[in-house]
Parts: sequence; structure tokens; C-alpha cells
Amino acid sequence: MKIFVDADACPVKQEITDIARKYKLDVVFIFSLSHCGNLKLNKDYENVELVMVDNVSQAADMAIISKVKSEDVVVTGDFGLASIVLSKKAAAISNSGKVYEESTIDKLLFERHLSALIRKSGGRVKGPAKRDKQENAKFKNVLESLILNKMKDI
Repeated sequence: MKIFVDADACPVKQEITDIARKYKLDVVFIFSLSHCGNLKLNKDYENVELVMVDNVSQAADMAIISKVKSEDVVVTGDFGLASIVLSKKAAAISNSGKVYEESTIDKLLFERHLSALIRKSGGRVKGPAKRDKQENAKFKNVLESLILNKMKDI
């Protein structure tokens, strides 16, 4: 089992590394060239791999899709990537600790589509609330539970 991270805008990199260390899992942070300056990691865990991809739309997503296997976990805020990860029978979790499920991913994709239509027509859509430490703790707890459940299945 590996943890793949869509790292460009991921606010919980340290929490992911802490959980990976606890369970002796490999973690792969995939980020684009344009975001490499924002990649702040505590490099005291040796099972961390950093993968830089071109600054092309969807390059990080494609790198994750090509590497992920059914026993893996992917951390992403991208519903489209989560949908493909689920189709590969891997687990996907958002940066806020929401576990993506096959039963709800279509609804999330449709809502994303509607929001894009509203923005395209000049409307405004409310963005996410500011993160707090409690949200990071919630993410860490949910990720740990997800990993433990995946370990049972392997």
C-alpha cells in the first residue's frame, strides 16, 4: 500500500507523512513544476518520494492515475481524479477528510459542473471556508481509519 498525494494545493502534507511513518507506508507527493516552491515537507521520513511533473494541465493527475493500484490511497481535492481512482478500486480522500465513495462521486462531479457553468456565465460560487487545526486533526483521524480498513482488505 502506498499513499499518493496530489500535492500542489494539499494543506495536510505533514499529517500524511506522520501517518505514513506510523504505519511504515511509502508516500508519493506528486506536484507540478509551477508549485515546487510551495512544497514544504519535513524530510525526516525516508519513505517519501517527490515526483515533479510538467506544468501542464492535469499532469499531476495523470501521473497519479498511471501509478495507483487498488490497494493504494490517494489524497486529492479533485473530484475528477477521485472518480478515476475509485474506478481503479483504490481509496480516495479529500484534504478535509471526506472519503470519496462511488455512491456519491457522480453528485460531486455534477455539482462541480454546475459551479463551472455559473462561473462561466459571470456568477460567483462560494469557496471553501478557511482551514483550522481541527480540520487537520479530523483529516488525520479519517486517513488513519481509511488506511486501517484498507489493510484489512489486503
